[in-house]
Amino acid sequence: MSASSRPPSALRSFIRSESAAGVVLMGAAVLAMAIANSPLAGGYHAMLLFPLGGSSLEHWVNDGLMALFFLLVGLEIKREIVDGELSTWPRRALPGLAALGGMIAPALIFVGINITSPETLRGWAIPSATDIAFALGVLSLLGSRVPVSLKVFLTALAVLDDLGAILIIAVFYTDGLDLVALLGAGLMLVIMVVLNRLHVMRLWPYLILAAGLWWFMDRSGIHPTIAGVAAALTIPVKRTPGTPEAADSPLHILEHRLQPFVAFLVLPIFGFANAGVSLGKIAPEALSGPAPLGVAAGLFFGKQIGVLACCWLAAKFGWAERPAGASWLQVYGVSLLCGVGFTMSLFIALLAFPNHPELIDAVKLGVLGGSLISALAGAAVLIAAARPQKPAPDPS
Repeated sequence: MSASSRPPSALRSFIRSESAAGVVLMGAAVLAMAIANSPLAGGYHAMLLFPLGGSSLEHWVNDGLMALFFLLVGLEIKREIVDGELSTWPRRALPGLAALGGMIAPALIFVGINITSPETLRGWAIPSATDIAFALGVLSLLGSRVPVSLKVFLTALAVLDDLGAILIIAVFYTDGLDLVALLGAGLMLVIMVVLNRLHVMRLWPYLILAAGLWWFMDRSGIHPTIAGVAAALTIPVKRTPGTPEAADSPLHILEHRLQPFVAFLVLPIFGFANAGVSLGKIAPEALSGPAPLGVAAGLFFGKQIGVLACCWLAAKFGWAERPAGASWLQVYGVSLLCGVGFTMSLFIALLAFPNHPELIDAVKLGVLGGSLISALAGAAVLIAAARPQKPAPDPS
């Protein structure tokens, strides 16, 4: 199969589909905010607490449906490493360093603002995540004014950013491990790896085992959404050395079947279930507290500082090259877009403060505020960078 006939990844398909998924997600968040601050607020919150299968509807959304989102993220991570923009170390260098800086700087800013508030320090990772759907959605709205190389760079950066967020969740937001359930999860994963090694190309055995993996994870103390990523890494890729992934590759098939379901159903449901903040129930002083301020400042200032600084250092010391055809002002605009942290930031907030609903609501507003400012500023910089430069006046 030639490079030109390579089946497109879900993220590349998303880029070409403009900003549809981001617009739907944004609409769901706005609708949730409107309902939560209307006479329907009581019904909205009662719906989220509705008992279902021994738990609440909110639990099934955040821990069940979001496992499918993490499964898609895991598939994309594997795809890009095996056969995409992260397949070689030179390709990984720039987005990898940018993603690292874009996670460290926001965390440091959050810690700096919350250093005298030990009860909120647990939220240090909230501003470290980038929302790939929103960020790529804003970038896609700008069309041809943004070089393709920048879209590829943001895609690779966001994939690595998601990988970092997944590792953070697994390491820092796991409490009270159940060793028996953990052994069950390990057994499911080992069987999936064995199937991969035996070149089993049918999807259904992996999906059945993935459901079992999620069930054990849910009881082990490790957040069950991690099961989605772990399962994704065992899905086989059908290819021969030196050639692109085949169109009938199990990973390719599952990725493309999941992508529209996740983009247009799972993420909007998650946004609707978690963006509904009742402003009247939040004390004004809570909004100016260290946690929401740390999140907003981390997303807006931390992301742009960390991403841009690492890109500049990588170029200066010859570790990597700037995206082809992109100016530094355009790289700065993309760095600002990395401050859009909606989905993953909200998800980490729920894990950081599970027993503090008022604090979660205040932090959600910090996420929404920081993300909105980052999106608007990034778009403005990229639009300004795309304008043709006026010729210098003739000195004669």
